[in-house]
Amino acid sequence: MTVKVRIAITGRPGVGKTTVIERVLDRIPLSAGGMLTAEIRKCGHRVGFSVIDIATDRNGVLAHLHQGKGPKIGRYTVNLHDLEEVGVAAIRRAVLEKDLIVIDEIAPMELCSPAFIQAVEKALASSRHLLISTHAHTDHPLAHRVHQELELFRVKLSTRDNMAETIVEAFKSGSDHAYD
Repeated sequence: MTVKVRIAITGRPGVGKTTVIERVLDRIPLSAGGMLTAEIRKCGHRVGFSVIDIATDRNGVLAHLHQGKGPKIGRYTVNLHDLEEVGVAAIRRAVLEKDLIVIDEIAPMELCSPAFIQAVEKALASSRHLLISTHAHTDHPLAHRVHQELELFRVKLSTRDNMAETIVEAFKSGSDHAYD
């Protein structure tokens, strides 16, 4: 019987959580789906965040300094349409079709969407492997649940370079898939 590996990584903004996830995805032979986030930069300055469907590479704007309507988190306005059409749709598909569900990340911007919260809850209720990142200081019941139910890794500047290998090893020991 396969043990489902369910890992959460947390850390401050910019510490490298998404990079750790990308490195893990490059090294494990599981079909993966879900969403990643990335910075949008213009002239060297961060102006927003994108949301990317891991399986299809489809992307949208998660939040932007110059986004029209939507919830405001700090200086950014959240684009609920793209979050739900790209990110939430990617999570829902991964629950049905993939071995590994990736959710990057559970943070204030994403939590503006009830559809996002529902998609994460379905992922947690699934029998799939999970790799979920959370913003370190997100005070929301869903983030607390992820921290309690999943094996939690804290990414720091001093640990981020070796963190992917540690997580890959956790997948190796908990999965019946062959690893090279």
